[in-house]
Amino acid sequence: CRVIFLEHPVSDDPQDALLIQIRGAVAEYERTVIADRMRRGRLAALRAGRMLPWSIPPFGYRADPLRPRDPEALRVDEGEAGVVRRIFEGYVEEGLTLYGIARRLTEEGVPTAKGKAVWSSSTVHRILTNPVYSGVAYGNRKQGVPARRRYPLLGREPKGEGGLSKRLRPREEWIGVEVPAIVSAGLFGQAQERMSQNRDRALRNTRGEYLLRRLV
Repeated sequence: CRVIFLEHPVSDDPQDALLIQIRGAVAEYERTVIADRMRRGRLAALRAGRMLPWSIPPFGYRADPLRPRDPEALRVDEGEAGVVRRIFEGYVEEGLTLYGIARRLTEEGVPTAKGKAVWSSSTVHRILTNPVYSGVAYGNRKQGVPARRRYPLLGREPKGEGGLSKRLRPREEWIGVEVPAIVSAGLFGQAQERMSQNRDRALRNTRGEYLLRRLV
């Protein structure tokens, strides 16, 4: 990429080449400082409860277009919130599976958050495991780490730096912001307990054909 300086054209003088390198180093340093200041400012706003950890609200909520990240301007969409409550009640009280809930919503013609007609088990899982529905939105949950592999199934090594991947931070580093709750904390806890039991009893986590497998 060719760089053209209007005020001070670059010549073949070694001092001009040195000056360009110095300007580039200063500009890169200033960019890093600004990015760090913005990051610390966002964290301070999260800790003070003045900023939501996302710019697009999850299914069941509506944000103020003029203040999309203001917690006080966040409101509950009763139509979508009713769907969220049905998902939790169907999973905890009726004992439905993720696929069963997704199939029911699809058959009833309930649109998803993106307006699609077909619900998936992964979408239902994200709703059931999102703590925002119990009244707390967590920020600073994930951090960028170097990606180990770009093609894990094929066994190929990544080319170049390999990009970045997201990884959860330790729980104590999460920053919670209070938001209007859609389901009770007790119902949310029961859903997490059943989710944990299903994960422990899954066939992929057990070995051997035993009489009391997944029960003891």
